[in-house]
Amino acid sequence: MTTTPTVEELEAQERRLVFSQFTHDDAWALGSLLVELARERRAPVAIDIHRAGQQLFHAALPGSTPDNDAWIARKRRVVERYGSASYLVGARHRAKGTTFEASSRLDPDTYAAHGGSFPLTLEGTGVIGAITVSGLPQLEDHNLVVKALQRFLP
Repeated sequence: MTTTPTVEELEAQERRLVFSQFTHDDAWALGSLLVELARERRAPVAIDIHRAGQQLFHAALPGSTPDNDAWIARKRRVVERYGSASYLVGARHRAKGTTFEASSRLDPDTYAAHGGSFPLTLEGTGVIGAITVSGLPQLEDHNLVVKALQRFLP
């Protein structure tokens, strides 16, 4: 059983998982690592890496559907708007006793503060994109991205 992380634990993940650079080749290598991790668990996910508005990587594994791509876009927009992981944004709202949907006043067809999209943060620059997974329960999507980042980053 996976323990639900606290807001503080999620914020600590973001502080740790920062890149010194992020190239097209890095996107391919990180995306390929995510595919490998997903295949190991036979996860029916779609994977997406965006940087500065450009899709650098996309994969749709067996069992994923077009709905996963829609979820990816909605979760990625949360990262782009708030500069934080989609799961963390949702957790911050839950910690205040509300929901993202109730208090953000944003269109839920456009934004989803559900786990699975993590900021692509560059040292000295800030958030430049997002790494997103969709197809599992939200905490599992989040944890899959975090696991890949932990393996990928020195």
